[in-house]
Amino acid sequence: MVITGKTALFGLIGHPIEHVGSPALINAYMAERGRDGVLIPIHVTPSDLEKVVDGLRCLRNLRGFLVTIPHKQTIVPLLDRLTEAAELSGAVNVVRRDVDGNLVGDQLDGEGFATALRKSGISLTGARIYMAGAGGVAAGIGFALARQGARAITIFNRTHSRADELTQRLRGAFPQCDVRTGDSNPRGHDIVVNATSLGLTVNDPYPMNVNGLNAAMTVADVIINPRETAFLRAAAVRGCRIQYGFRMVEEQLPLMMQAMDPVS
Repeated sequence: MVITGKTALFGLIGHPIEHVGSPALINAYMAERGRDGVLIPIHVTPSDLEKVVDGLRCLRNLRGFLVTIPHKQTIVPLLDRLTEAAELSGAVNVVRRDVDGNLVGDQLDGEGFATALRKSGISLTGARIYMAGAGGVAAGIGFALARQGARAITIFNRTHSRADELTQRLRGAFPQCDVRTGDSNPRGHDIVVNATSLGLTVNDPYPMNVNGLNAAMTVADVIINPRETAFLRAAAVRGCRIQYGFRMVEEQLPLMMQAMDPVS
């Protein structure tokens, strides 16, 4: 594509940033549709987040930006408004910059993740779900799966207090769903989700005890790069049906572009 002074600018903020795969997907999506825009990764450390967000307000050709680890929850108080999904989950993964500089946060991780499962023929109604993780992406996924009819959600996190906090928030929002904090063994569930950052590097441990997986389970990851994590390989060896992390982003693409369209 040819970048000119009329090209709309989009960003992706995170720390670290070298692993991200969504810029390639989003730039290809815009190019295929003839949209004059470009998305670039922006490396932002937690200590610089507030300063960077203030600076992004001033970029008049910025339409919006995506938010990844570790900023999905800490960015919330820095924004002007939140959608209902972002308010409920307490996490943001896409921000629209309105023409007046106001920043509006939305949460699409959960919707993208759930849509990918449904399109693969996996029913969420009455499903028993095990999720490793209690951060921003986990919150988005947990709220979406509960909203779409999951019967039970078990949350495991290495920091137990964070798992307990997310459990309480989900229970409050969806009393009909049996939400509880669990241990590292995913046995007894229909859908098993890695919603942590474990898997980004070669030497990462598994996000849970993979010996609890069996062939009756659907196992999904949120990691985009590498495409096939050690966790997914372990699940495939045990006969599980697997869903790659990039599928969550693919299903979000049109929603992300719509969410970042400016409003006057």
